[in-house]
Amino acid sequence: MSHNTFGYLFRVSTWGESHGPALGCVIDGCPPGIRFTLAEVQQWMDKRKPGQSRFVTQRREDDIVKVLSGVMLDEDGETMITTGTPVSMMIENTDQRSKDYGEIAKSFRPGHADFTYDLKYGIRDYRGGGRSSARETAARVAAGALARKVVPSLDVRGALVQIGKHKINRANWDWNQVDQNPFFCPDAAMVPVWEEYLDGIRKAGSSIGAVVEVVAEGVPAGIGAPIYAKLDQDIASNLMSINAVKGVEIGEGFAAAELTGEENADEMRMGNDGKPLFLSNHSGGILGGIATGQPIVARFAIKPTSSILTERQSIDTDGNNVDVRTKGRHDPCVGIRAVPIGEAMVACTVADHYLRDRGQTGRLK
Repeated sequence: MSHNTFGYLFRVSTWGESHGPALGCVIDGCPPGIRFTLAEVQQWMDKRKPGQSRFVTQRREDDIVKVLSGVMLDEDGETMITTGTPVSMMIENTDQRSKDYGEIAKSFRPGHADFTYDLKYGIRDYRGGGRSSARETAARVAAGALARKVVPSLDVRGALVQIGKHKINRANWDWNQVDQNPFFCPDAAMVPVWEEYLDGIRKAGSSIGAVVEVVAEGVPAGIGAPIYAKLDQDIASNLMSINAVKGVEIGEGFAAAELTGEENADEMRMGNDGKPLFLSNHSGGILGGIATGQPIVARFAIKPTSSILTERQSIDTDGNNVDVRTKGRHDPCVGIRAVPIGEAMVACTVADHYLRDRGQTGRLK
């Protein structure tokens, strides 16, 4: 299977399957001299790992990261220093239950990648979906942890802003709340609403979609490029590559279609510090494909997972009509654990453009 790599200078290749012995990533192009610890990587992995609440899959994986290459240990015995050679990271799978998928070995789950994988390759890994499983994204989060170190000023944060039809009240937005509940929700008042709603979804054996918002602050102004290497283009592409994502928007996104030119324009004035000051951020921090220095704001929509207990009509590999009911452990709302994944993909994209800009202009922004 091809196309397992993204990025140009900060180039990430992921490998492994949901029910294989391990999965991981190889990061080529990471500059030498980047200092990090395993604990710093693990904190992001812990945000994504399964089994942390009743609202996500109960598969139990510790998602412990091992760094196999591309680093040397500092004298303290804990800090790793990148050498400029490919950095390889591995996460072992320890709680696979492939037998749960025996009944769908020859059946296609409606709405899932089963049919298209079989159509394209003539073979598919039915055990958890193989490469189409969200399990693959663990490697992206590991890569994102290193990407955050490449741009010293970068601060990437994500939050869940909608589950089903239930949206947060943006007037209640509090970043401090995000790590205080199992939903990464910035609106404390919405947490009990989502709890009750998802309990019903979970008990019915169904699933529901969600919307994730990622905000990147400290993005150096001027990175990105016009036309075919736009920063927002690559952010959209990389977020769209996340399993189950069906839509991406930057800034106002589709809501910009309802605004007038006067409303949408991000007016400017000179600040007291002698630097440009934007009076709004409808553009989401990017104009003409180039970062303005304002926070980059991106949102992506996650569809409901197709692995549900409710029987759905489908066909099998022999062309028979069948009814499919998926056993196993699945997220009633896969959008919850997509928050740290979205953060990682934005971090990787910014790091890549940071290095590309440095290569073209020679500037350290």
